[in-house]
Amino acid sequence: MKSEMNDLMVLYPDKLWLDLSDQEQQTAWQISAQNHYSNPTARWNAYLNCLCLNAFLDWLKEEPDLGETPKVWPSDHQLPSIWEFVNGTCLTLGDLRLVLIPSDKSNLTEFRIPQEWVDIPNWVANYYLAVQINLEENWIGVWGYTTYQQIREKAEYDLMDRTYLLDEEDLIADINVMWVAREVCSVQKPELKMLPELSGVQIEKLLKQLDHWTPDLPENVSEQEWMALLALDKKRQDLYQKRLTKHKGNLVTYSQPLVNNLSKWFQNVFEAGWHSFDTLVSSQQNTLAVQFRSDATLNEVRVKGAKLIDLGMQLRNTAVVLLIGLTSEIDEKVSIRVQLHPANEEVYLPPDLKLLLLSGSGNILQEVQSRSHDNFIQLKKFKSPPGKNFSLQVTLGDISIKEDFMLDKLVG
Repeated sequence: MKSEMNDLMVLYPDKLWLDLSDQEQQTAWQISAQNHYSNPTARWNAYLNCLCLNAFLDWLKEEPDLGETPKVWPSDHQLPSIWEFVNGTCLTLGDLRLVLIPSDKSNLTEFRIPQEWVDIPNWVANYYLAVQINLEENWIGVWGYTTYQQIREKAEYDLMDRTYLLDEEDLIADINVMWVAREVCSVQKPELKMLPELSGVQIEKLLKQLDHWTPDLPENVSEQEWMALLALDKKRQDLYQKRLTKHKGNLVTYSQPLVNNLSKWFQNVFEAGWHSFDTLVSSQQNTLAVQFRSDATLNEVRVKGAKLIDLGMQLRNTAVVLLIGLTSEIDEKVSIRVQLHPANEEVYLPPDLKLLLLSGSGNILQEVQSRSHDNFIQLKKFKSPPGKNFSLQVTLGDISIKEDFMLDKLVG
């Protein structure tokens, strides 16, 4: 148990503090990787929720007076279709429903509850628990809870991120009060506001409008329509599968043994995970497109391929775009430009991110490193003759992802 957690237990003895091992973190990351998500943000959300759920269930097992066996709602296998869209996990204990809302922010002064857990009638819970996860110090803290009624009476609604907001002082710190209240009073069913009933035509239209990830709802989709769609288990699952299908091959989390043949790019043929410049940029937000298209050197390049790379759990939900531009020269060599850009509306790359050019034998030929406010980094332009192999490596801390390339003689 970490020293910081010991200090917190002394300062806040009423709050629930749980130890978190490295193995538990690794297991949760593997589970979130196996289930698949359409973007790094959703995968990170799933990872935090998986950590939170596992730790809380383990703690509940040690509670002797619990009575009922806790169950995941709606079911374990449906959790990915929730975590793809919304932060939070619902548990039931008999008639009691509680929602765990995790956050990895280091300084929590407010509790943000996603609108879906409050305004979708069949998602509503009796209690909502604010859970803080500290991955560096290996602990989880339940720093308070609130009720559905308190949210309705006291919470402010934030239209920007569609959450209900409560200050820390509005929460009840001691989770044991929740169990006592449950024993003293019968579980009350909250008064609910109904959502509109969607027609078949509306559902199909929404599935098409929402089949790709964006940080915000499209302007032509209302909050009520969005929540009414998520409330339908099968349609939510359909939307989840549509997003996975649309984004299949865009994300890679580990180095793969495949050698990418750059010669095929001139025929617009790309290996799995790689896309033409226009295809990948069209799936990203405006920030990325503007960065690419304002680069005069890239505009002169004949063939451009790009790949969205998920840098893994150590970098939270960070993803970058590796961009390669190719131009055939009169001496049969190919001129190659390589850049690394932030993805998913991020403006800057994380600092100390390295981009390396390696020879076929693994020797470092070039290396460039990002600073704190770099919009992108790039290697110096280099040429490669047919028959030569080289590799590009993206590194940050303990994370290292390598892509191998070869170049055949160009035809025509």
